[in-house]
Amino acid sequence: MLVFSEQRQTRHAPTRELNNGEWVPYAEVPARFKEIKRALGQSNAVVDHGLEPILAVHDDDYVQFLQEAHNRWLAEGRDGDAIGYAFPVVHRRKQNFKRIDAALGAFAIDAATPITADTWSAAYWSAQAALSGIGAIATGEARAFALCRPPGHHAGVDYMGGYCYLNNAAIAAQAALAHGLGPVAILDVDYHHGNGTQDIFFERPDVFFASIHADPTEDFPYFWGHADETGKGDGEGATLNLPLPRATRWPRYEEALNHAITQIANWGARCLVVSFGADTYRDDPISHFALETADYEKMGSTIKALNLPTLTVMEGGYDLESLGRNVGSFCIGLS
Repeated sequence: MLVFSEQRQTRHAPTRELNNGEWVPYAEVPARFKEIKRALGQSNAVVDHGLEPILAVHDDDYVQFLQEAHNRWLAEGRDGDAIGYAFPVVHRRKQNFKRIDAALGAFAIDAATPITADTWSAAYWSAQAALSGIGAIATGEARAFALCRPPGHHAGVDYMGGYCYLNNAAIAAQAALAHGLGPVAILDVDYHHGNGTQDIFFERPDVFFASIHADPTEDFPYFWGHADETGKGDGEGATLNLPLPRATRWPRYEEALNHAITQIANWGARCLVVSFGADTYRDDPISHFALETADYEKMGSTIKALNLPTLTVMEGGYDLESLGRNVGSFCIGLS
C-alpha cells in the first residue's frame, strides 16, 4: 500500500486550545505525524495539485482567510496563535469583517482550532497528500494511505473546527469524482463525527457518507451526527450515522461497521475514502471508546472485504505511545 506524506505538515504547532472550560496544551501535536510515519516506514512524494481541487470543496473566501489570518492577527498587534472567541449562532452570513476576531469567529465552530504562521502550509500539504493518494487510486492502485496532519473531517465548506482546516476526505472524494471513479463512499471511523464531511455532501446524491462515532449528545461535535440525519433533498438517504455510547468495545463496534459496509455495498460505491481515526483506542486521552490494538486489524480486514479501491486519510488519534502501533495494525488488515 502506497503511503503519502509531506514533512511540511509538521510545522503547524499551536501551543494551547480551549477545552472543557480551560486552556490546555494543544493535543494535535506534530509528534503524531512522526509516530505514524515511523510505524508505516517509507512514504511516497506528495504531488502539488494546486488550489483548484481544494476550491472544488471549500469557498474561496474561506481559503483566502486561512492564508491571511495569522498575518492579520499580527498586524492588529497580537502575538502567538490566532484564535476566536465570538461565534455567530444565528444569521450567519458573508460579510467583510474588519477585525480578525470577527473573521475567526465567522469561519470557526470552536476555540480549539488556532491558526499559527504555519497552519496554512501544513493544511495545504495535508490536502495534497490526500490528492496524491487518490491520484494513485486513479492510476490503478488498489489501496493508498494519506498521512494527513492536520486532520480534516470537522472542516466544512467555509469553517474550521476540531483541529481541522481543510477537509482532506471531502477533497479526495471530489477529486475521485473528477477522475471518473464515482459513485464514491466515505466511511468515517474516527471517534468523533465528521460533521464537516457530512455538511459538504448532505444534499448531494453522488457521495455516500457513513459515520461510526461517539453519541453526539455527550461528545464533540454535539450538533451533528445524530441517527436521524440521513441527507436532504437530492442527498436524502446518502448519509448514514451510527452513534455509539461511551466505552464501546469491538463486538458492538463491529456490528455497526458491518452495517455501514453493507449499506455502502448496497448503495453501489465504486471507490471508497476512509476517514480513519485511532482515537477509538481505549487509552486515547480525549476520547472514550475501548478498542484494542488487535481490533484495528479486524477493522481493516472488514473494510477490505468491500473489494473497492480505497484511500485512507488520517484523522484523529492522540495517544502517542500507541498511535503508530494502532495505525500499523489497521493498515495490516486493510492490505
